[in-house]
Amino acid sequence: MDSLITAAALALAGGDPLGALDRVALREDAPALALRGIAMAQLGDFERAKLLLRRATRAFGPKEAVARARCVVAEAEIALVSRDLGWPAKALDAARATLEKHGDRLNAAHAGHLKVRRLLLIGRLDEAEHVLAGLDPTPLPPAPRAAHELAVAGIAMRRLRTRPARAALEWARNAARQAGIAGLMAEVDSAFQALEAPAARLITQGAERPVLLEEVEALQGSPALIVDAFRYAVRSGETTVSLASRPVLFALARALAEVWPGDVSREELVARAFGGKHADESHRARLRVEIGRLRAELGVLADISATRRGFTLAPLQARAVMVLARPIEERHAAVLALLADGEAWSSSALALALGTGQRSVQRALEPLAEAGKVQSFGHGRARRWMTPPVAGFTTTLLLPAPLPNG
Repeated sequence: MDSLITAAALALAGGDPLGALDRVALREDAPALALRGIAMAQLGDFERAKLLLRRATRAFGPKEAVARARCVVAEAEIALVSRDLGWPAKALDAARATLEKHGDRLNAAHAGHLKVRRLLLIGRLDEAEHVLAGLDPTPLPPAPRAAHELAVAGIAMRRLRTRPARAALEWARNAARQAGIAGLMAEVDSAFQALEAPAARLITQGAERPVLLEEVEALQGSPALIVDAFRYAVRSGETTVSLASRPVLFALARALAEVWPGDVSREELVARAFGGKHADESHRARLRVEIGRLRAELGVLADISATRRGFTLAPLQARAVMVLARPIEERHAAVLALLADGEAWSSSALALALGTGQRSVQRALEPLAEAGKVQSFGHGRARRWMTPPVAGFTTTLLLPAPLPNG
C-alpha cells in the first residue's frame, strides 16, 4: 500500500474526507476508488459513494477477498444511513465472516455494529442483543468503541434500563472525545438528550405531566394501578391484563382511569369507546355489555361501579390510578417517530421498520403531508420522506418494539 493510500485512509479514520480526497481524487485504482467512495459517503453524497464502492469491488481481484469484504461493509453502512433497509443483510454477514476468517477483527466488529444498528432500527431487540453479545469492545480503538457503546445504550433505552444506558453513553462520550470526530461526538450528545427529554405523559386525577425515561422505568414496578397506553394493558405490581386485542375495552379503561376517583358520564364513554356523538338507547345497551366485559377482564385488579351519570373505576388494592400515555398521540405517531431522526426515508423502508405494508405507509404519509408534518422529495422509487425532529420529546418509546414484558 503506497503512502498516499495510507494517508487517505488515516484522514478518513479521523473524520477528514476532504483531506482524503486531496490525496486520491484523481486515481482510478481499486484502493483509491474504495477510499473515494467512503469519503463521498462522509460528505453525504450517497449515490456517488455507492457507485465508487461498487467499482472498487469489481476492480479488486478474486484473491483480494478482504478488500472486497471491506467495500461491502462500507456499502452496508451507506445503506443504513440512507435508510435503504432492503439492502441484502446476508451480504453483510458474508463480508463479516470473511473479515473474521482473515483476522481483520476491527472491520468485522464494524460489520457487527452495523447489523446491530439495523436490527435496533426495525425493533428486533432480541436479535440485536444476541449479535452485540458476541462483540468484544475491549480491543477496539476509540471510534468503534464509541459505536459499540452507542449500540449498548440504544438497546438499554428501548428496554427501559436507564442506568446501563447512561453508563454506556458515558463510555461513548469518552471514546468519541479520544477519537476527536465531531460527528461522533454530536451523535453521543443527541443520545444523551434523549435521556433528558420527556418520554411519556403521566395522567392522574385529571391532570397530566411529562415524565422522563427514568420515571417510566420506575413505574414498571409501581404498586399503583396503571393503564399503559404503550402496551394497551392494565397492570398493578406483578399482575398485567393485556387489552391489546380489545380496543373498546382499553378505551373504556383509559377514560375511567384518567378521571379517577371521579366518574365518567355515559355520553363521554360512548364517544371515547364507540365514536358516537349522541348516546341513544342502543349505545347505552352496548356500553353496559362492554363495561361488564371490562369488569370481568380486570378481575382482581379493579371493579367498575355504576353512578347516577356514568361509571367509576374502583381499584381493589392499589391506592392510586395512573395513565401512562404516549408523548404524541395521533393516528400515525409511529411513522412520525421514525422520520424524527432527521434522515430521508423511502416508504418501503418505513414499511419494513414498522412491520406493515408499503401501501399502508403511503396512506399514512398522505394526510401527514397535507398537514405539513412531513415533506417529500424525488419521484417514483427515488422518493424520500423527511420531517424535523419532534421538539421537546424523545421518540424512543414510539418506535416499533414491545416494552419490557410486553
